[in-house]
Amino acid sequence: MHFQLTDEQRALRDAARSYLRDRFGPRQVRALYEDPDSDGVPAPLWQALGEQGWLAVLVPEEHDGIGLGLLDAAVLAREFGAGTVPGPWLGTILVGEALRLAGSPEQQATHLPDLAAGGVRGAVALLRPGWFPSPAGAPASARDGVLSGRLDLVDYPSTADLLVVAAQDGLYLVDPAAAGVTVSPVDALDRTTRLGTVLLDGARGEKLPGSTPAVVQDLLDRAAVLVANDLVGIARKAVTDTVEYDKTRVQFGRPVGSFQALKHSLADLHIGVTFAEHAATYSAHAADVDAPDRQLAASIAKSKAADVSRDATGAMIQFHGGIGYTWEHDTHFYFKRSKRLEAAYGDAAQHRERVARLLVDQAPDSPAVSAVGSEMSAGVA
Repeated sequence: MHFQLTDEQRALRDAARSYLRDRFGPRQVRALYEDPDSDGVPAPLWQALGEQGWLAVLVPEEHDGIGLGLLDAAVLAREFGAGTVPGPWLGTILVGEALRLAGSPEQQATHLPDLAAGGVRGAVALLRPGWFPSPAGAPASARDGVLSGRLDLVDYPSTADLLVVAAQDGLYLVDPAAAGVTVSPVDALDRTTRLGTVLLDGARGEKLPGSTPAVVQDLLDRAAVLVANDLVGIARKAVTDTVEYDKTRVQFGRPVGSFQALKHSLADLHIGVTFAEHAATYSAHAADVDAPDRQLAASIAKSKAADVSRDATGAMIQFHGGIGYTWEHDTHFYFKRSKRLEAAYGDAAQHRERVARLLVDQAPDSPAVSAVGSEMSAGVA
């Protein structure tokens, strides 16, 4: 079995890469890092996300979207990770996915066109921080459409126009400006995001009627896949930049990249990143084709991506020598973003536990296990 991106997906990747290189690079990221008053959403960047169709990638065409698949969104997520791109792209995409998967036709028609155009910014609270990535980790409680609970570490709640909140009985749309909703900023080590706490105290929510536990789990898996692709984008950028730097940094009259200890370590990192890239790509494809092993693929991708991004960004700092530890160098952008995303929608240990449950606790001839076996035999997994 041969698997690769289509010509259209490669063109999408190249367009995002070109824009970020020419219009929103490390200098703009640093300016946002160092501005204590910034809301974390650069206006030109957000406008470009809407104009380029990068917010509409998963929105169906009948709602003014492009109607592409999760793999196309994953291509963008990987480039955004490599560029440490700020802004509520992920939250807005996930609000759209919640509506697409579970919303009524009226809810979809009301909200999806504005989300696709960038006129509405989204945020999600689907999981309590640190909880196992399943519907049981819903952070809110609901009774007769009235929500209560403390939603911690929400990305961009202060700039959101629409929240999707998970409760024990499904997903709800919440207006962040409504009565009973209080948003408080939280300082973040990673300044490529803006975090906040959302307190719900008698807030009115609008139920998404199709939000069964299976749909909520699907949404959590899609979030994990997009985060995994962001992480492998970070990891690949970290390895590439470190290799380039160590080709030119000279010690004892030789480039340090020629030293065996560094050379072997970087080679190992390259292999690890490559494996994680393949896992992240396949996980998005598996979701698009509704493969029987899609849950397994999502957990393999997230666990591999979290581990390799941690290792690659740590090595990036170490192998840049003293300058890698300074505020003035860009290495900390990648390290801090990686640390934040490692635990998002389940950390590596939790996803490995899920892999074990899916493989060990199921019968050997179950669809998911059989699918993984055939893919390994074909050299895909």
